This record gives sequence, structure tokens and C-alpha cells, in this order.
Amino acid sequence: MMPLRCPDRPCQSSSKPNLKTVIRYGFYQTHWGRRRRFLCTRCRHTFCSTLGTVYYRLQHRRSTFDSVAVMSVEGVSKSSIARLQRIGWNTVDRWLEKAGGWCRRFNHLNIRKITVVELQADEIRALGGGGKAAQVWVFAAMEVCSRLWPSTVVHKRTYRNTLDLFQDILARVKSAQIPMIATDGFKFYRQVVKRVFGNAALYGQVIKKRRKDRVVKVVYRTTEPDDSARLGVLAP
Repeated sequence: MMPLRCPDRPCQSSSKPNLKTVIRYGFYQTHWGRRRRFLCTRCRHTFCSTLGTVYYRLQHRRSTFDSVAVMSVEGVSKSSIARLQRIGWNTVDRWLEKAGGWCRRFNHLNIRKITVVELQADEIRALGGGGKAAQVWVFAAMEVCSRLWPSTVVHKRTYRNTLDLFQDILARVKSAQIPMIATDGFKFYRQVVKRVFGNAALYGQVIKKRRKDRVVKVVYRTTEPDDSARLGVLAP
């Protein structure tokens, strides 16, 4: 058995996992069978091994939960997932919301001090149940070499949200690192990139001209970095 931490923060054993302080303490019953319970001998707090994980209080098999998440990533609709897994639509919806929350928490805690060579930013429009009146925008940034999405912002298409995206990226990249940045022609990108990364950033825009939902022309705009500014930013 791997060492477990007591979830009770004031407990001394929460800082140092120890097999002698956390012991097995019987079982509790669920719809899919028994689950083991543990006891901290210092604070007498009982807990299950899934406490603090996405599987906490899950009344189904973990493999079913994992299958639902994988099928959603592959683009399968909630109705189809519910039919294939033989579970309720509301259960699928609740599980996906829970999985998404844990993924956001994981990214927030673990995407730190990453290496970003080339960064692409874009906005994706998503329509809610109310049509255009309920539309939201997903501001997303992708590191081209690793295909990693270091940051996303879901809200309206505004200057504030554009700034939040790039400030969050700046907080996650290695210090004094300025990537090459490419975006579309959205009006707030240029001023936000200059504000966050300064004149040292190599920045370019790819502007697509459309006619009847077809791309008829592509315009490229670049901004060369200021070498003096780059040296000033990168200086230790």
C-alpha cells in the first residue's frame, strides 16, 4: 500500500505520509461494491482513498467514468455517450463538468515554467442554447512545437479577456523568455502583445479575407523586434 496523507490539514501526519499513522479501517458499501476506508491514528479522521480525486463519491466503476471522458474528447455527443454506456444523460453531463473542473485545476497547478518557442493565439466562437445571443468566445493560445495549450479564457471578445490570456501565459513561461507570436487580425492583439511582452517580441498577424464563407485572400503583417528592448528584457 502506498503511503497516504491524512486530509485533515491541522493533523501533523498531513505533511509527512506515514504508513504507521494511516491504517486500514474497514469498508463502506456502494452500488458497485465495497470501497476501503482508512483511519488516521493521530486525529482519528476516517477517509477513503479517492478523497481529493476526481473519483470521490463516484457511484459507478472508474473505468466507466474514464470511458465517458475519452469519448467526449473524441467528439461523441452526450446523448450518444449516455446510450452507449447505458447511463443517464444528466450523469454524463455532471461527470464531464466534474472532469473539466479537475483538468483546469491540474493545468493551473502544473503548467509552470514551460518553454515556449512559437505561440499562436486565436478565438473560437461557441454558440449556446440561445443562439447568437448566448454565444461565447474561447480565447486559446497554443505552443506550436509541443501542441500544448498553456492558457485559455472563456468569455466575451474584449480587450480585458485578451489581456488576461497573455498575462496568464507570461506567468507560466520561463522567466525572461519571449516567444515568437502569431495571431489573426483581431484589433486588440497588437496592443496587448506590446503591453505584455514589450517591443522585444517578434509578432505577426495572419489576416484572412473572406467572401461567402470562403477565404479569397491572405494578408501577412509582421513587427520586427527592437534589439535594444530585447536585450533589456532578457538581462538578468
